[in-house]
Amino acid sequence: MIDMNQKMMITLNLQFFAEDSGAGEKTEQPTSRKREKSREEGQVAKSNEITTAFLLISIFYTLKKLGPWVAEQLIIVMREAFTLFKYESMDILLAQQIYLYFVEKVLFVILPILGVSFIVAFVTNIAQVGWKPSLKPLKPKFNRLSPIQGAKRMFSMRTLVELLKSILKIAIILLIVYLTLVDFENMIYNFYRLPVFDGYVMIINTVLDMAIKVGMYFIIVAIIDFAYQKYKHEKDLKMTKQEVKDERKMIDGNPEIKGKIRQKMREAAMRRMMQDIPKADVVITNPTHFAIAIAYDENQFGAPKVLAKGADLVAARIREQAKEFEVEIVENKLLARTLYYTVEIGQEIPPELYQAVAEVLAFVYSLKNRSALT
Repeated sequence: MIDMNQKMMITLNLQFFAEDSGAGEKTEQPTSRKREKSREEGQVAKSNEITTAFLLISIFYTLKKLGPWVAEQLIIVMREAFTLFKYESMDILLAQQIYLYFVEKVLFVILPILGVSFIVAFVTNIAQVGWKPSLKPLKPKFNRLSPIQGAKRMFSMRTLVELLKSILKIAIILLIVYLTLVDFENMIYNFYRLPVFDGYVMIINTVLDMAIKVGMYFIIVAIIDFAYQKYKHEKDLKMTKQEVKDERKMIDGNPEIKGKIRQKMREAAMRRMMQDIPKADVVITNPTHFAIAIAYDENQFGAPKVLAKGADLVAARIREQAKEFEVEIVENKLLARTLYYTVEIGQEIPPELYQAVAEVLAFVYSLKNRSALT
């Protein structure tokens, strides 16, 4: 019998194999930032089978086309080798020259094949994921050393898919080898009559044709694998509702912090506005709802300018400041309302209000002149 402690241990251990241990279900489509971050980490929808298939086809097709040239170069190398080894005395300098000669010749022979391989691998990868190199995938990830993570990868859906792909590839190779050998059966009986070189060419061509066929059938596997990798990548990129909210906060900023910043900015703007009221020539009121402080200096402004404005409590503070610094307060309901809604702080009044504001300023200047005379 299994007691309760053992049952609990089994239940907890099974949690290690859960694919998503995070809170919430991933139902939301990934954001552009999530996609970009995934791309920077090197996590892209890419099928290695596509690269493998095209490499097989291109390499063996190149070998087939360059076969005569490769054989000719190898014959030349062998002749040169026998010529060089005829020397009875071999010193270090001669051995070094022979070694460098063989390295140069071998590189000369394999360079076209390496070039084709590089171009095909580069193009197939760029065609799948585009050009955006990243060094982050090369950084060591120590979580891969975790036995728990290793067990999860061992029993994951990805491992199962890779196993099915391997079985399918082996089946394709065996089938193509079998069909090729069946077609090759009639030629085997006449093989011993052929000259050595012709027999060698026939075997090489058969093997190359077989490899090209394998590569072509691998393309089918590659297309299926690419579709799966695309689906799996999109599934892995999906986000929970909480992740979307957190990312939006990170991009737009925390609403509470932004609110405090806006409040500080309003307070600073209010202080600057109140500091400008002593410079005003007049404060036009509604009389209680609106208050607009206006100044005019023909040497500085082209037209009267709004230094401060406000409604309700702010209007009351503007009136208080105006009384404290003996700035004239004039009641004009229509003009005050119009100025409040049409002119921003620091802007000059529009031409259509010149006449109305000029009358108010003329009235204020007349009061100042009268008080100065008395």
